[in-house]
Amino acid sequence: MKEKVSEEDFRDIDMGKYAEDYSDDGLWDKIRDNVTSIGLTLIYKALQLYYVAQSPNCPMKVKAGIYAALGYLISPIDLIPDFTPVVGYADDATAIGMAILLAQMYITEDIKAQARGKIKDLFGMKALAKLESDGEIG
Repeated sequence: MKEKVSEEDFRDIDMGKYAEDYSDDGLWDKIRDNVTSIGLTLIYKALQLYYVAQSPNCPMKVKAGIYAALGYLISPIDLIPDFTPVVGYADDATAIGMAILLAQMYITEDIKAQARGKIKDLFGMKALAKLESDGEIG
């Protein structure tokens, strides 16, 4: 049973605080240590955001939203604790989804290829094939 997290739930959260908590090392550690809990699809979307933020074409306002969402993902303190079975990453998925909407026009085929490459590097060809077979890569 997935818990739905609404946009209203996020209105009271100071996302700027989470942007300050963002670090590359924190992101990589969170992804490596929690792949089973987070899920490949959410990791793939987070990686797309990471690579968009690295792009010189990405405006600072979009980067700020991305770093807030990624900071929220790696933060141990959020709306629904990550260790909560089944629903622990529902709020993180909502934050990443909102950032994807913000950054969608900057998610190019090159960005997607970088994210796929990182999935392959971190988890192997089998994980990449799973995303492709599930229709998550496009």
